[in-house]
Order: sequence, then structure tokens, then C-alpha cells
Amino acid sequence: MKDCGKNSNSPCAGCKLLRRRCGEDCVFAPYFPADEPHKFANVHKVFGASNVSKMLQELPEHKRGDAVSSMVYEANARVRDPVYGCVGAISSLQQQIDMLRTQLAMAQAEVVHLRLRQSAGITTSPTNSGSPSSHIMGSHQPKGYFHMDLDVDQSNNGFNEPIWPC
Repeated sequence: MKDCGKNSNSPCAGCKLLRRRCGEDCVFAPYFPADEPHKFANVHKVFGASNVSKMLQELPEHKRGDAVSSMVYEANARVRDPVYGCVGAISSLQQQIDMLRTQLAMAQAEVVHLRLRQSAGITTSPTNSGSPSSHIMGSHQPKGYFHMDLDVDQSNNGFNEPIWPC
């Protein structure tokens, strides 16, 4: 019987972890090579070898690679965050997208504001641009961080420079 690992003497990562003989018909061998033992270890820890084997056997061979990639991704996410898994990562990325959208909207508003002031022929001093971000951002905020606060103190000029000097 032929071994299924890359090296004819070593079993695949699945069979090695499970301490069983790796046969020619091993369902794990094409997807969990011997030189990537951590890949199978996390999948086994999260899903169980029996469940992984059943899932792979129920799928057509052309879909198994994608299924393994998904299982590996979810298993790694579950190891990092046992409660939320990849949903936690997705949520974190969504929060970053929302924050970046807010920053983009503020930057676009400032560009419009500056263009309107420029086209109206109004000159601004570098110490008080009157731009939206100069009123929203307080001196306690680091430069480049936009904070949406509806209670804007129009008299507070703690941040006296425009974000994008013209």
C-alpha cells in the first residue's frame, strides 16, 4: 500500500496526528500535507477528525479544496477567538470600514468647504480656517482622527490648523 504524504515515508498531517496508517485512499492526504501539521491540528481541534472526514467524503472532489480552506480559516479564527471566531474578525473589519467611511465623509466635507470659501473669495487665516474638522476636532484628539460629536463648540479653536493645508 502506498503512503499518501509528500515523502513516501511520512503520513499526512491528519494521519500523523491521529496516529493511524495513511493509506492510498486517505481523505485527508490531498489537503493536509505532512509539512503543515498545524493546519490539521486546528481543524481537528474545532471540528473533529470524524466530522471533517464525513464532510469531505460527502462533497464532490472538485469542491473539497474550497471546503478545507474554509474549515482551516474558521478553525484558525476559533483558536484565536473561541467565542466569535471569524464573525469577530468580520465585525472588527466592519467597524474599521465604518470609521474609514466617516473619516472619508469628513475629508470630503472639508474639501467642499474649502472650495466654496475659495470660490467665494474668502481668505482664511492659517490659525482659524473655519473648516468643519477644525471645529469638530478638539485639542485632546490626535491629528488625523475624526470624531463625530453633535454638540460642537463653535468657539473652541483648540485645533488651529486645517487638516490639509492648501
